[in-house]
Amino acid sequence: MLTPRNAARVLLGGLALAGQAAGAAQVQVAIITAPTAPHLSFDRDTLRNVYLKRIFVDDDGTRLRPVNLPADSPLREAFTRVVLHMAERPMQDYWDRQYFQGVSPPYVLASDEAVVRFVASTPGAVGYVASCHADGSVRVVMLLPLPPAINDAGLCPNRTGAP
Repeated sequence: MLTPRNAARVLLGGLALAGQAAGAAQVQVAIITAPTAPHLSFDRDTLRNVYLKRIFVDDDGTRLRPVNLPADSPLREAFTRVVLHMAERPMQDYWDRQYFQGVSPPYVLASDEAVVRFVASTPGAVGYVASCHADGSVRVVMLLPLPPAINDAGLCPNRTGAP
């Protein structure tokens, strides 16, 4: 559903991506889905609940499939702190407890490119990548700023111009 709040996010997301194409915008964390799904209003709380697997299906009943970058990825560390409000060790403890209740953690994919390919082709998939990696095969549903401690220099190796 496109509410005024979501419309503003889409507009701001589009402007950020357009500015990035011109080499003017800084790298952000792009939350991505397949172009047609899932049917869910995204905000930070909803995203957190999807990644902690407290929300399993979207509004149409499609199973949600969150995916992570590898544990040593600076982008994953930023996402975990900013969205999930946890450091890596408490996150591991959380998933250890969930596993014994039959809930598996999100899949881990090797790179931003792998996340984009998986999300583009998997109904219900939700992922995050450096904004420079989001392309026309996915829908950007939210853009989040990188924490100041994360150096964005290596996140977009093919990017030209200063961030």
